[in-house]
Amino acid sequence: MLLVTGRERVDVHGRVSPGFEAVRQAFADNFTRRHELGGACCIYHHGEKVVDLWGGVRDKKTGEPWERDTMVLVWSASKGLAAMPLALAHSRGWLDYDERVATYWPEFAQHGKHTITVRQLLAHQAGLFAFDEPVDHRVVADLDRLAIILARQKPAWEPGTRQAYHAITLGFYESELLRRVDPRHRSLGQFFQDEIATPLALDVYIRLPQNIPNGRLASLSPPRVFDMLWRFPPRLVLDSMNHRSVVYRALLSNPGCAFVRDPAYGYVRDVEVPSGGAVGSAQGIARAYGVFANGGRELGIQQATLNLLAAPATPPCSGTFYDDFFRASVHFSLGFFKPGGVWRFGSVRSFGAPGSGGALGFADPDAGIGYAYVTSQMGTALTGDPREVAVRDAVYNALGGA
Repeated sequence: MLLVTGRERVDVHGRVSPGFEAVRQAFADNFTRRHELGGACCIYHHGEKVVDLWGGVRDKKTGEPWERDTMVLVWSASKGLAAMPLALAHSRGWLDYDERVATYWPEFAQHGKHTITVRQLLAHQAGLFAFDEPVDHRVVADLDRLAIILARQKPAWEPGTRQAYHAITLGFYESELLRRVDPRHRSLGQFFQDEIATPLALDVYIRLPQNIPNGRLASLSPPRVFDMLWRFPPRLVLDSMNHRSVVYRALLSNPGCAFVRDPAYGYVRDVEVPSGGAVGSAQGIARAYGVFANGGRELGIQQATLNLLAAPATPPCSGTFYDDFFRASVHFSLGFFKPGGVWRFGSVRSFGAPGSGGALGFADPDAGIGYAYVTSQMGTALTGDPREVAVRDAVYNALGGA
């Protein structure tokens, strides 16, 4: 559909159900008012797809259009997808969130980690946000070797006493934990493919296979220089230059986040980085969250598990959710972000994960929605990209009027 919005005409493809026309308008406005390049949004409401939109270009250099099945790297929005296999493991009785990690993975107990519970690990409270030993592509590709390094890592503080975003490391710990409890000992990416993506026919991968053509993948464009200079929080810029800071150690060094991208095109194949390397379409991500928001029957998820995902987050023993990475209050629970502190989305029972640059996926059990927004133009906002927020606000305004 060709819409006239602001200064120019924008090609917006897809459909919305009656009552959600304002969502289409907000999405179109992103291209003319909020510097969107290419992207997609999708919303499931009580199992029905009510918004399915895409537009713009998937590759700024070639001008190739964003298609319905275009997939894109979603950075830390991967964390919500990575938490889903652990939820299935809990639902099947393989995993207790309040049990100690070392019960399932005895080697993990080294260096005082024997008291860390699964809940604490998944809430970024274990002090394991960085590696002291060298980690690179070869280590990440060798799960047995990676597991040894993970088990030997010493916590940065007494586990459970503080919180700091485990930007890259969390997914590696989740994957090894899953390998220990899964009777077939699958990695997190393989489990996600077998038990979630394939049954639901999702265009989402935690380990991108070789057979996906480049023509289906969006090429990420960095933020504009103006935005990087004026809109990044100053303290984040300073922390990123301080080699001792949590930000630098967790995100920029050993292994850092750069190795999830291939300089030739942007995508590394057949390597799992569950906390930041997932690739997917808006339709696939929204579909997965839609199942989690509406009873989980398609995946056989027990209601008791869904109740735990929807429950409030548990803070460290300090009693506050102050996060040493974000230097702000952020709520984490069972591998997901929860609404609270500087991050607000959906109802209080929602759970999901945002990604650097503007992506967001989440489930809202109260509204019965699975939501996803993805983009090829990276933004700079840390607590809600204006493009995504505009679409999300339109969604909830539509639900309020339904």
